[in-house]
Amino acid sequence: MFLLEVLDRNDPEGEARVGFTVTKKHGNAVERNRMRRRLKEAVRLSAGFAMKPGHDYVIVARRELLNAPFDALTRGLHERIENKPKQKRPPAGSRKL
Repeated sequence: MFLLEVLDRNDPEGEARVGFTVTKKHGNAVERNRMRRRLKEAVRLSAGFAMKPGHDYVIVARRELLNAPFDALTRGLHERIENKPKQKRPPAGSRKL
């Protein structure tokens, strides 16, 4: 239904930030906005409490999200957020070109 990316910003005092992405290949604007609204509501109702401070979360929607039961969406999102291994930001200057 969705892909979840997590990044530790190394800022334990900062709030968790969430981004939502739906590519154009997953329907017209109305369908993409509906997927985005469903994800936002799922985060607000259940998954937001599991998010760790100082982390960035990017949720990429997939087409099957449109017709998935909402309780399955919230449950899946909550499980993925709680079980996602923490990824560290690479050290400054180590980026390969």
